[in-house]
Amino acid sequence: MGLIRALKNAVGSSVADQWREYFYCDSLSENVLVAKGQKRTSDRRGTSNTKGESNIISNGSIIAVNEGQCMLIIDQGKIAEVCAEAGEFIYESSTEPSVFYGPLGESLKNTFATIGKRFTMGGDPAKDQRVYFFNTKEIIGNKYGTMNPVPFRVVDNNIGLDIDISIRCNGEYSYKIVDPLLFYTNVCANVADEYTRDRIDSQLKTELLTALQPAFAKVSSMGIRYSELPGHTMEIADALNEVLSEKWAGLRGIEIASFGVNTVKASEEDEAMIKELQKTAVLRNSNMAAATLVSAQAEAMKAAASNTSTGPMMAFAGMNMANMAGGMNATSLFQMGQNQAPAAPAPAPVAPAAPEAAPAAPANAWTCACGHSGNTNKFCSECGARKPEEQTADGWICPVCSAQNKGKFCGECGTQKPTGEPLYKCDKCGWEPEDPKNPPKFCPECGDPFNESDIVK
Repeated sequence: MGLIRALKNAVGSSVADQWREYFYCDSLSENVLVAKGQKRTSDRRGTSNTKGESNIISNGSIIAVNEGQCMLIIDQGKIAEVCAEAGEFIYESSTEPSVFYGPLGESLKNTFATIGKRFTMGGDPAKDQRVYFFNTKEIIGNKYGTMNPVPFRVVDNNIGLDIDISIRCNGEYSYKIVDPLLFYTNVCANVADEYTRDRIDSQLKTELLTALQPAFAKVSSMGIRYSELPGHTMEIADALNEVLSEKWAGLRGIEIASFGVNTVKASEEDEAMIKELQKTAVLRNSNMAAATLVSAQAEAMKAAASNTSTGPMMAFAGMNMANMAGGMNATSLFQMGQNQAPAAPAPAPVAPAAPEAAPAAPANAWTCACGHSGNTNKFCSECGARKPEEQTADGWICPVCSAQNKGKFCGECGTQKPTGEPLYKCDKCGWEPEDPKNPPKFCPECGDPFNESDIVK
């Protein structure tokens, strides 16, 4: 009787599991990270689909994957399928056959083989297949706060400041499951119903606060001040992901999505120290130091003038003695500031007055294209241009680059061969008139009068 009953149970359970199932997952709330998929069955009485095993997925079953979800199929405790794309997923590689999917002959053959296996197990399937849905949306609203001060390095290259202070901060952060396989393998594993965030949030928060110190060190090395941290949350999130990559991303498949800072507060002693150092650094400028000294002297003079106990004269005498003992006065500081200031630009050169009688030029003197005459060396003493070569009978010397040419244009700079008529160009600013042969009386750019020194050809 026992064998007959086992055969009957094996046949009955195998036939009941022939139906294709439909698995789905209701909307995952922000508190649920993993949920087991539910098999949808009809409420109609007499349906045969309600008699199948709950943890058996027949071949050809349909699984609905929503946006923000990732589906895993676990077969005998091992990950068999993964799908993170929203839509309909058909499980075609199940080890449980169905006569309603695939070739009928092969399905019948596999069904009889399944009946034989279940008969040896007393009619039980001896198999466990489950569908899990992972929440891949951003898990927001995770509050944090530093109970103890966190070291922060303050770097200010403008004043040469590099010190360590202690700060307190609080805010919120969010994270995402980026690798459901790692999360299932190392965190939640075989879940009976749901895996909620409260089972892991405490551990994540502790590790986050531990990672704040090296993350802040990376941020401070960028030159970001602690008071500017609320405006650089993306840099902080990147630094935290870098610090926590081994524990979170590499072990659990989790990454920080965003990091928000509500308030950042340093101790009163550290803030006072930073302000004093910044104020002192300003006095490196001699003009600022002189202005500070003048302000202090003015206040001292007011206090001395209002002194009625020892008399104003004694008060002013004491102030003078203090000035002499200090060894520095405002005038000296202002003088140092003037020396440190950048030199003013040199004024524009003024044209020299024409000499009363020009001396006789030497026999080997030559006139440069800039108009300077009396040159005896290979280079012009006024503009540095090279001495032009001797002009051949059928050639001409370019008045611009001093190159010797044949033809109508210079082979070096493209200047047209002079026609013999004078061409003018302002020797002060370089302005050229539209008609080089008929310039105005005065240069419209600098006001210099046009004369023989402006002839360039």
